[in-house]
Amino acid sequence: MKFFVDTADVAAIRDLHVTGLVDGVTTNPSLIGKSGRDFREVIVEICEVTDGPVSAEVVATDEAGMLEQGRALAGLAPNVVVKLPLTLDGLKACRTLTSEGTRTNVTLCFSANQALLAAKAGASYISPFIGRLDDINIDGMDLIQDIRTIYDNYGFETEVLAASIRSANHVKECALIGADVVTAPPDVIRSLASHVLTDKGLKAFLADAEKAGIKV
Repeated sequence: MKFFVDTADVAAIRDLHVTGLVDGVTTNPSLIGKSGRDFREVIVEICEVTDGPVSAEVVATDEAGMLEQGRALAGLAPNVVVKLPLTLDGLKACRTLTSEGTRTNVTLCFSANQALLAAKAGASYISPFIGRLDDINIDGMDLIQDIRTIYDNYGFETEVLAASIRSANHVKECALIGADVVTAPPDVIRSLASHVLTDKGLKAFLADAEKAGIKV
């Protein structure tokens, strides 16, 4: 399973990139807007940090606007993936951009039927939002499982990119189901390496080594 980091914080991306554990980046206008920086400038800088896929989202809501913005974003760097909303206009734009050789990430997916349409439109990635479903008392993991089953049934090449990841447990459950990618905030990715027993064990080992005078 691939890990994407969901942020527009370039410093955080650099910090995680050096671990070799992050395979790409997802962003959105809200995340970049919080930085107070120019949208395209941030995308270009992120693409310079990583050669993995970098999802950059259009803000237009009509097909023509999405195509214009999507083509402009794709021209910023070879690893840009154009992020489109799961609407009929978004699906039409997805098909056109895909036919032109541009990779696409269809986002704001909340149902298996929506995911099916995205795959038929040729999306490179589908982004089902787990946390937002959990917020309204619907198990987001059920959606990941349904999409995985449908895509496997028909051999779709669209990758399941689990989004709105809120916890390390979300990551584990996605891995068990077989999601191709999870995208999570930097803190969640860092938390995957943490366990209270690891910390306790390391502290004990270091204390024992100090008592024994062990030096390496």
